[in-house]
Amino acid sequence: MRLGLALGYWGRGPDPGHLELAREAERLGYDSVWTAEAWGSDAFTPLTWIAAHTSRIRLGTAVAQMAARTPTATAMHALTLDHLSGGRMMLGLGLSGPQVVEGWYGRPFPGSPLTATREYVDVVRQVMARKGPVELAGRFHSHPYAGGDGTGTGKPLKPITHPLRADLPLLLGAEGPKNIAQTTRIADGWLPLYWSPLRTDVYEASLADLREGFMVAPMARAQVCDDIAEGLLPVKAMLGFYIGGMGRAVRNFHAELMARMGFEAEARRIQNLFLAGRREEAVRAVPDDFADEISLVGPPERIAERLELWRTGPVTDLLVTAPDMRTLRVLAELNA
Repeated sequence: MRLGLALGYWGRGPDPGHLELAREAERLGYDSVWTAEAWGSDAFTPLTWIAAHTSRIRLGTAVAQMAARTPTATAMHALTLDHLSGGRMMLGLGLSGPQVVEGWYGRPFPGSPLTATREYVDVVRQVMARKGPVELAGRFHSHPYAGGDGTGTGKPLKPITHPLRADLPLLLGAEGPKNIAQTTRIADGWLPLYWSPLRTDVYEASLADLREGFMVAPMARAQVCDDIAEGLLPVKAMLGFYIGGMGRAVRNFHAELMARMGFEAEARRIQNLFLAGRREEAVRAVPDDFADEISLVGPPERIAERLELWRTGPVTDLLVTAPDMRTLRVLAELNA
């Protein structure tokens, strides 16, 4: 099981420690470093900055949001950074949810998310393969554009720049069972949002046809500390926000996933509290058991024991959000 460092997206401003963490992760032998985006900082610019200050560690987006760019624009980002980094780029994509797609990007959330994802991946693959002009008569992505409000003069094009690698790894962030199953067919890897090594049966049917080399790369908060309850607070804060606020009461993909993992009543309570403006209560309502299962928190001996559970399943890459150098080093030693 390889280790990766997940830096996430910026909050109010750039984190001055991210570059230092990335360079230390490379020195310790971590395989990859990953950036993200929500509705603030983008995923590609920080990753390019990290690429310029490292030489070996692989570079991934976990995740770049599909609604933020056309698939050809995303492919341009990926092929450019792959060249500049000497072939270290991995493209992780996610559809996001209606709240972000419509509220931030100002475009409709696709009525058929699986079809929209499949078309997006198809276009990116065509660009990277560069076997001919990009052509797709899709429901959501049309190349050339064929809408009635166009000029009708668009022509199929292929990238001027030759991609460094036609097989640049493409991973998808997926939560629903059908979306995960499709991911195993059309992508090179899967980026689970929540992964519990104690509940792998939740994904068993969706992962039934895994092929050799397919990446399963969940993210997990990691922190070496003596006080487990205190170490779990950032995990519970994240869960309270995602379960409670990232979606509507009638449709929240994160809450639906938590429910499938055996915490349906708890997910509903978190949502109700958060949507009622009682955010601190929503965070406290996150079960310690759930937060603990999807993270690696505690003294080194405890993390060592729990790390063994992560190795027993299909996980190929563990992407850790580690807040300090000590945690990075302890994980590297335990995974050696």
